[in-house]
Amino acid sequence: MLSGRGFKNIYNMSGGIRDWNKEIAVGPQDLGLHLFSGSESAEETIIIGFGLEEGLREFYLDMAAQVDSPEAKNLFAKLADIEIHHQEHLLKLYRESTGKNVSLEDFRSEKVQPSMEGGLTTQQYLQLYNPDLGSELDILSLALSIEAQALDLYLRAADRDTDQSSRAVLQQIANEERAHMARLAELIDTL
Repeated sequence: MLSGRGFKNIYNMSGGIRDWNKEIAVGPQDLGLHLFSGSESAEETIIIGFGLEEGLREFYLDMAAQVDSPEAKNLFAKLADIEIHHQEHLLKLYRESTGKNVSLEDFRSEKVQPSMEGGLTTQQYLQLYNPDLGSELDILSLALSIEAQALDLYLRAADRDTDQSSRAVLQQIANEERAHMARLAELIDTL
């Protein structure tokens, strides 16, 4: 199953998920799927994905304003900037699939309803993971957890999507989330 999802290195862990002590997706099977009906067009899927990236970007900017530590402020700002890169990729996909040449600012203001990635609210993420918002390691761990949750949501949405082009978009977004998780893991390794 995992190799079919693009994972290259797969390890069997003694004890299974109960012994795993790292990030996992949480919640019921349908968590966040209310965002996707399963029959969106590729264009609609891109707009929803962009809204999820925008919601996370806004979360990071809000957190940057709330923390006192300069290091934490800078890290939250860096995480917000990373979400802009995801948005630019989605905007490129939108332009390619629709032929519409729209600016990032216009797309953000005219098309998008921000939501948090992964299907949980900001408050739910903070309550679930209870991070020390002054700790760079806790901030990166929170970000990695959110991305794991988002990856899981995109894969579940792709599994039930009836539109082939929309399913392909969801799988592309999931691949972006994998790459983002790898970047976050690299940042964690530097701490």
